[in-house]
Amino acid sequence: MYALVEYKGKQYKAEKGAILTVDKIDAEKGAAIEVDSVLLVSDGDKVSVGTPYVKGAKVKIVVEDSFRDKKVIVLKYKSKKDYHRVIGHRQNYTNVRVEDIVIA
Repeated sequence: MYALVEYKGKQYKAEKGAILTVDKIDAEKGAAIEVDSVLLVSDGDKVSVGTPYVKGAKVKIVVEDSFRDKKVIVLKYKSKKDYHRVIGHRQNYTNVRVEDIVIA
């Protein structure tokens, strides 16, 4: 059984027990969150597709930990103009564990 979930503007495939990496959530470790924006639910042979969301379907997730990704270097350069800029960026992420998928 799996579900396609929209969370914080991005879509994820959620299966029971799976660890998902999502954008940073301002919640403590161990906090439970219910996501009700479920786009699709597949239970073996039966597939439910929402318009846009499946009514009554929810995915329960638990916050595991937050971390920062490795640094991404952005280099700007213009030839013959003596222009160089180096900028670094580290994105914040949170790991969440899928506890349960509930179908109405």
